[in-house]
Amino acid sequence: MAAEVRSEDELGKKWDRCLADTIVKMGGGLAVGVVFSVFLFKRRPWPVAFGTGVGLGMGYSNCQHDFRSPNLLHGTFVKKIEKGEK
Repeated sequence: MAAEVRSEDELGKKWDRCLADTIVKMGGGLAVGVVFSVFLFKRRPWPVAFGTGVGLGMGYSNCQHDFRSPNLLHGTFVKKIEKGEK
């Protein structure tokens, strides 16, 4: 018999995945903003803020999609059982 998954646990997993994804995307946007700021825009602060904001927006959008699609399977393998197989 399969173990039951509580809805609180599933929601917690979604939040964890959401926060981790947003932090990674913000860090990437920050890094790209720093590189552009140093090499192309003579150390202006706006590319850093823009890159971080884009990363935050991407993370927010992914979280919104994740919470609105309740039946989406994340990285799980579903094995198809043939007839007569146990």
